[in-house]
Amino acid sequence: MESDAASPSNDQRTGLLCGVAAYGLWGLVPLFWPLLKPASAVEILAHRMVWSLAAVGLILIVLRRWAWIPELVRQPRRLALVTVAATVISINWGFYIWGVNSGRVVETSLGYFINPLVTILFGVLLLKERMRPAQWVAVGIGAAAVVVLTAGYGRLPWIALLLALSFATYGLVKKKIGLGGIESLAAETAVQFLPALGFLLFLSSRSALAFGNEGVPHALLLASCGLVTAVPLVCFGAAAIRIPLSTIGLLQYLAPVLQFVLGLVWFHEKMPVERWAGFGLVWLALTVLTWDALRAARRGRAALRAAAAQDALRPAAATGMPVARTESGTADTGT
Repeated sequence: MESDAASPSNDQRTGLLCGVAAYGLWGLVPLFWPLLKPASAVEILAHRMVWSLAAVGLILIVLRRWAWIPELVRQPRRLALVTVAATVISINWGFYIWGVNSGRVVETSLGYFINPLVTILFGVLLLKERMRPAQWVAVGIGAAAVVVLTAGYGRLPWIALLLALSFATYGLVKKKIGLGGIESLAAETAVQFLPALGFLLFLSSRSALAFGNEGVPHALLLASCGLVTAVPLVCFGAAAIRIPLSTIGLLQYLAPVLQFVLGLVWFHEKMPVERWAGFGLVWLALTVLTWDALRAARRGRAALRAAAAQDALRPAAATGMPVARTESGTADTGT
C-alpha cells in the first residue's frame, strides 16, 4: 500500500522537476545565442530549423511514434494549420534570436511576460470567450504598462509586442491542430526544413556561411541548436502529463524571470526608472491574473467534488437505502 501511495507523489515530483527544467532551460537560452556569433540571426534561425528536425526525428525513432503522420497527411486543413504554425514560430524564433544578440534581452523577456495577457485578448476577440472582471483589470493594467514602457524606451517596445503576438498566435493555431508537443515540432520543422536548407546553401554559394568557417567548435554549437530546441520541449511534455495545469501556469513565469535577470546581471542592460515602472505594472497585472486563475481552479475543483458527492448519493436513493446525515454534515449511506 505504501508503494502505491508513494507512486503518485513520486510522479508529481518528477513532473515538477521536468517543468522546472523546461522553463529553466528556456530562461537560460539567452546565454546560448551569443555563442553562435558571427553567424547572423537569420543563419542561426535556419540552423535551428534544420537541426531541430534532425533532433526531433531521432526522438520519434526512439519513441516509435509514427502513427500520426499518415493521419495528418490525409487532412489538408490540418496541414495548412501546421504551415501557419511553422511560419509564426519562425517569426518568433527569428526576432527572439535577433533581440538577444542585439543586446535587448530585457525587452525579449517582456514579450513573454505579457504573452498571457495577449492570449486572453485573443480568446475574447477571436474565440468569443467571456473574461472575468479580474482578467479585465489585468489586461487594463497591462495596457497601461505598454504606455509607460513606450515612454521609458522612447519608442513602442515592438520586439516584446511582436514576440507576445506571435507566440499567442502560435498557441492558438496549435490548439486547433491538436498534435502533441514532439509531433507538432516534427511537423513544423518538416515544413521549415527545405526553405531553411535552401537559405543555408544560398549563403554557402556566396561564401557568406559561418558554419564550417569558424572552426569545429562553432560548427558543433550551431548543430546543437536542434538539442536546444528539442530538450526543453521533451521536459515540458513529461511535466504536462504529471502535474496540474495550474502548476504549469505558475512555472511559465520562470523563463521570463530568468531572462530578465540575465539581461540585468549578465548582459548589464540599463533599466531607467520608467522601465522599472512599466515592468512593475506588468508584474502587477500578472499577479492579478494568477490570483484569478488559482481562484477559478479552486472553484472548479469544488464544483467537481460536489458533483461527485451528488453522484455517490444517487445509487443509494435509487435502491431505497436510508441516507443519514452525520454530525459533520456529510452523507452517510449506511455502508
